[in-house]
Amino acid sequence: MALPIEDYALISDCHTAALVGIDGSIDWLCLPRYDSASMFGALLGDENHGRWLLAPADDEAIATRSYHADTFVLSTVWTTTTGQVEVLDFMPHGDGRADLVRRVRGISGTVHMTQDLRFRFGYASIVPWVRQLKGEPVRGLIAIAGPDAIVVRGPALRASDHRHVSHFDVAAGETVDAQMTWYPSHREIPAAIDIDAAYASTCAWWQDWASSCSHEGPLRAQVVRSLLVLRALTHEQTGGIVAAATTSLPEKFGGSRNWDYRYVWLRDASLTLEVLLSHGYEGEAGNWRAWLLRAIAGDPGDVQIMYGLSGERYLPEHEVTTLPGYNGASPVRVGNGAVDQFQSDVIGEVMVALHAARAAGVHEDEFSWPLQRALMKFLEENWRRPDQGIWEVRGQAREFTHSRVMVWAAFDRAVRGIEECGLDGPLERWKALRDEVRADIETRGFDANRNSYVQFYGSTQVDASLLVLPQVGFCAPTDPRMLGTVAAIENDLMHDGLLLRYRTHAEVDGLPPGEHPFLACSFWLVEQYARSGRLDDADALINLLMGFVNDVGLLSEEYDVANGHQVGNFPQALSHLALVRAADAIVARWSSPVEPVVEPVETTVPNLVSTSSTDG
Repeated sequence: MALPIEDYALISDCHTAALVGIDGSIDWLCLPRYDSASMFGALLGDENHGRWLLAPADDEAIATRSYHADTFVLSTVWTTTTGQVEVLDFMPHGDGRADLVRRVRGISGTVHMTQDLRFRFGYASIVPWVRQLKGEPVRGLIAIAGPDAIVVRGPALRASDHRHVSHFDVAAGETVDAQMTWYPSHREIPAAIDIDAAYASTCAWWQDWASSCSHEGPLRAQVVRSLLVLRALTHEQTGGIVAAATTSLPEKFGGSRNWDYRYVWLRDASLTLEVLLSHGYEGEAGNWRAWLLRAIAGDPGDVQIMYGLSGERYLPEHEVTTLPGYNGASPVRVGNGAVDQFQSDVIGEVMVALHAARAAGVHEDEFSWPLQRALMKFLEENWRRPDQGIWEVRGQAREFTHSRVMVWAAFDRAVRGIEECGLDGPLERWKALRDEVRADIETRGFDANRNSYVQFYGSTQVDASLLVLPQVGFCAPTDPRMLGTVAAIENDLMHDGLLLRYRTHAEVDGLPPGEHPFLACSFWLVEQYARSGRLDDADALINLLMGFVNDVGLLSEEYDVANGHQVGNFPQALSHLALVRAADAIVARWSSPVEPVVEPVETTVPNLVSTSSTDG
């Protein structure tokens, strides 16, 4: 049975990632890329679906863990009745290989360690052929299944019922190393790495990257960790930014809202780019833009909402029957059916991010601006189409207000590209369309009776995505209509002090109702509070949210407040980038004057600890 989601830590080499449990078991690993088939899949089943356990044999051992400074080198210190050891887990960065290192270092006394290694390739569909590594001074195993091969070097392992186990003692001052390397099975076995050198260079690389962060505030440590998560989810070679490291961690325990997030959503990647740019990471902007231009090149009418890490377009969704799901939550899905959806907002997110890149000094070239013009031409012809919206509903297409606002943002950034950056284009036509879209939103996307923008045209419901309106400049945070919208969101969507995305029982998304509060939405509310002058409310809500971050600073997609568990795919880029924006907004408003809050409607401060909704 898998651990609670918050009991896992991430290690990454910026090509893929592993989840390491507080019990010392690596329960999720896909090699060589984030979206490869799993070889350790216990996260979505149990130990027989693949794992690598390395921990004291003492069942009463106590573990405390942390990352070494601003890195993804994980330190787990185990305290037993006989002594203390540290296990260092990391994936070496920058060598172009797919390696994973587990180093055991004796601190005091002597600790008896156990190792349990179960290879299960292809989402636990294949038990590989395993043989002993010969001709080297270090003991090891070779596991092969079709195109994939693994070599493991370290303490001697013996076969036992489709697993390999070992037991060894580590005394104070001693070091025992284990390393695993993936390689294509048709190639020669890779040589062992120099672990000391790999450790030093990996630590130095992560710390050098983190040192560029420009945020200064009381939450700096968590902001840096969140930025590191965003970097860890960015593929080193292609520049693609995955939404999360996992697939099918449920949005409701035991339910079927289980999706594969190991792909590049234009929306999430664009929002990530904006956050990185705002903290001094202009280099990432150029790499991501290059990825974007490659991925969407072609007929603008064929633009997808998501792609594979290298820009792959074919991502069909199917169920994996060899994995039973996280604590039985099925089905497990690979691929994502949303790839075929029309979501007009993504062009807006892309245009907003690319304009931010221009403002940061990333110059357009002979390819980048013409491609944006082609996107805008497509949007000119298609902006009135109903779509599936930001939440990728699987019900009927609708005219979602958030989508229309992002259409407005697309035309706005195109206009600004001409007016502010001297680019060429049909300025007057785009300005006229920008005004037309705004009028459409204000007329059809606003409920005068509630003094609130609505989820979609014709609805009286609200949606947490409406909190994005001030973020993209559609209105001021203190605009009377925005304040009325915030009041409606507080009234309708607040659940256990956090925000739901929308009311799932409203039969909007075509799925069984019920999910937990969505963390990014609550961080958006923090940002809105801060930018509209409600600083005490912003502080109270972000402090509540910080209590849901796990012991190494990671967040999933949602949170089950009643039972105290993280929910959904993990770690989630959108949660972490929204955290950074919220922290930035608080610092900005504490350090500079804020315009007076206009309150034409009666608003109340939500109860940040009590339940105000029965949905979720």
